[in-house]
Amino acid sequence: MAPAGRLTSLDAFRGFTIAAMVLVNNPGDWSSLYSQLAHAKWHGWTFTDLIFPFFLFIGGVSMALSLGRLAAAGADKPQLLLKLAKRAALIFLIGFLLNLAPNFNFATVRIPGVLQRIAVCTLLAAPIVVYFSWRAQLVWIAGLYAAYSVLMLWVPVPGIGAGVLEPGQDFGAYLDRMVLDGHMWVQSKTWDPEGMLSTIPAVCSQLLGVLAGRWLLSQHSRTEQTVWMLLAGLLLVWLGVILDTILMPINKSLWTPSYSLLAAGWAAVVFTAFYWLLDVNPHGAVRAAAARWTKPFVIYGMNALFIFAFSGLVAKMLGFIKFSQADGSMLSLGKTLYAPIRALPIAPVNTSLLYALLFNAAMFAIAWFMWRKKWFVKV
Repeated sequence: MAPAGRLTSLDAFRGFTIAAMVLVNNPGDWSSLYSQLAHAKWHGWTFTDLIFPFFLFIGGVSMALSLGRLAAAGADKPQLLLKLAKRAALIFLIGFLLNLAPNFNFATVRIPGVLQRIAVCTLLAAPIVVYFSWRAQLVWIAGLYAAYSVLMLWVPVPGIGAGVLEPGQDFGAYLDRMVLDGHMWVQSKTWDPEGMLSTIPAVCSQLLGVLAGRWLLSQHSRTEQTVWMLLAGLLLVWLGVILDTILMPINKSLWTPSYSLLAAGWAAVVFTAFYWLLDVNPHGAVRAAAARWTKPFVIYGMNALFIFAFSGLVAKMLGFIKFSQADGSMLSLGKTLYAPIRALPIAPVNTSLLYALLFNAAMFAIAWFMWRKKWFVKV
């Protein structure tokens, strides 16, 4: 049966994802990381590589439960799209301003980013959600994957050729340089992990979440929904592994179809676990225990975008604010705060992780305070 009200599992999964984002984005030392808390260097994947597509998948589920349900009920579709376009524009602007801070150098500011991709994916997915059936949405997903694959594998890059999937040499990177030269990720300069072309399969990640949300709106029992969603997630993981071998490698920076499918599959599996524990389990005691253990995630999830944006701003300021040292050098506020933790008699990867956990705890304290005050920032 369709969910009658707000799904606790959706807030919990969203909060889990934001907590993971904050954790992996704020280590004490970027050179001292556990392998699963760092992105894969190029091809391949780690836990960290799953976090961003998890958020897009959640966004898709939410779109189906809100936008899709309103459209199906006969709401004015152009007005729905206009309202969502305004929301997407605001999210894009917030992401752009975060990139602009603290130096506000328009000549070199990075235009793409995480929030920008969320905004563009939401904007592009919305008409497909509003105007097309779930079968047509499947066709859209397959078509977008196919179009992206053709462009990446068969369109030659001047001076390089076609189908070269190395950093800065693929067709997506070439397109980014043509349009965004000087405004890309500072650590690469020749390509951007949230570039223009890779947004196509990222839209598919969101649309797969939409299909999961539509399934939750079906009249099937919640137990059936759980079983079939779990099986669908495992199928997507399997398809991702297959495409990794026969089409393009799993690669987050390129957002290859194999990566998109694998990440959406794992998102479906993890969300199913939350859904079963918090909304479906027939034993009230189990649901109550799960609700207690996942309450911090639910609190995080109630102000997810705000916490993500605010944590990014705080991290930037920790690097921007500097103090003079006795030898004349400058030390950032972040490194100053990390110094006593780094001095602890434990391995560097553990001090780095401890700093990330403490940073996360500080962000959770803000989220908890906002939750207690019933301050919910809706973007």
